[in-house]
Amino acid sequence: MSDHAATGTIDHHHDPSSSTGIPNKKLLLWAFLASDCMFFGTLISTHLVYRQHPPPDTPSAVSVFNIELTSFSTFILLMSSLMMALAVSAIQRGNVRAMRSSLLVTIFFGLTFLWCQVYEFNHFVFEKHMTITNSIFGSTFFTLTGTHGTHVAIGVLWLVLMYIRSFKPAKPTGYGWVATGVAHLLVFAVSIVAVMSLVYHMVANLEEHNFYAGTFAGVHWLALVAGIGGIVALTRFARPHGPVDFGETNAIDVESMGLYWHFVDIVWIVIFTAVYLLEYV
Repeated sequence: MSDHAATGTIDHHHDPSSSTGIPNKKLLLWAFLASDCMFFGTLISTHLVYRQHPPPDTPSAVSVFNIELTSFSTFILLMSSLMMALAVSAIQRGNVRAMRSSLLVTIFFGLTFLWCQVYEFNHFVFEKHMTITNSIFGSTFFTLTGTHGTHVAIGVLWLVLMYIRSFKPAKPTGYGWVATGVAHLLVFAVSIVAVMSLVYHMVANLEEHNFYAGTFAGVHWLALVAGIGGIVALTRFARPHGPVDFGETNAIDVESMGLYWHFVDIVWIVIFTAVYLLEYV
């Protein structure tokens, strides 16, 4: 019997591995991320090439971008990486409750980023009249950022499924645990909608230079109360209710998910620098 087995601890660096010594799941994910690097490299370089030689119909990027909103969404995505790292650290210590809480915050930040991107796209199309078909700048921009947004959406779905998986009992008698996880996420969804509704009206009022008028009136108060109530409920839901079939042995799964999420964040940092900030140099 190994020393690790004798002490009852788990060495997370010695999961079932290939001949390289790297766990199979991590090796597969690294291979995928390597191919994704080339894919995003192609999209980013294409945008930069056309940026250097813009056709006559290309709109001015500075006149289109809302750098304040994009900077905010970038900060949110970076904070989601911090919460993902905390989730990995928690499951490595066998703390399922802390992992669930960190996953929920990561999901919230991911959805906030997606909401900012949808708001930005809506602004570009309907107010700035830049679409994916009416200019080469719009084509390269929407293809690049839209592909990244799709990756974020896939990551959020992965986080949601991992959160539900963490509720599987040690001795399941059916699939009631799936319903429990889904119920938790429904409360989470209500909270997200409420908070997003409040944020949307705050941003709209801010753009109209009328931040306080109507921001916390009427239905906005209801949205705020629903959001706070949902957060309180989620805090209670995250508490363990009996032994579950999820713990330190699942650390490799959460670590793999974390690798994907950090990769998506790093790609966005490159996009934010090359596509947005470069226009202001």
